[in-house]
Amino acid sequence: MSQPESPSDAPELDSLLRSMLASQYHAALSMLRTAIERCPDDVWSSVGGGAPFWRVAYHALYYTHLYLQADESAFTPWEHHQTGLQDLDDIQGPEHLLKILELPHRPPQTGTPYSQIEILSYWTLCNGMVDDAIRMLDLLAPETGFSWHAPSRPKVEQHLVSIRHIQHHAAQLSDRVRASTGRGVDWVGTNR
Repeated sequence: MSQPESPSDAPELDSLLRSMLASQYHAALSMLRTAIERCPDDVWSSVGGGAPFWRVAYHALYYTHLYLQADESAFTPWEHHQTGLQDLDDIQGPEHLLKILELPHRPPQTGTPYSQIEILSYWTLCNGMVDDAIRMLDLLAPETGFSWHAPSRPKVEQHLVSIRHIQHHAAQLSDRVRASTGRGVDWVGTNR
């Protein structure tokens, strides 16, 4: 039977948890990137199972970017953001979330597709934010800092949900790539 952790174990556990969270973000994002890179041109804008490929990729990256922030007030959309495209199926978020999005960005357009190069650029931005965001994370914060989340959701759980969200959409996009090309996306391990 293992012994309960002593206070002296706390810094090691803190460091280990941060390392694991960052590693899982990078692994999930890496799989998403591979799906984006392998997407054939004829699949990029096609509607396969709902939203176009590019829009699902943008949605996954947008919410990764958002939830890597300390809270909703710290968020500034990507410089190429188009209002409304972050949500799938043209579902608008809560009204207070829409107010956050009224920041400088591209003029609203009706779903102008992002290019593969633009999405990969956004991927690079999001992936580059992970380590600092996790380093600055208050692991013991009892709330997420996002008013539309249940007040009982701890900040660390929000990050686990965010990683699952990336994985969910990476799997959807990988399936589209496999159906089109016969070539899927390999599993990415961790490099802790």
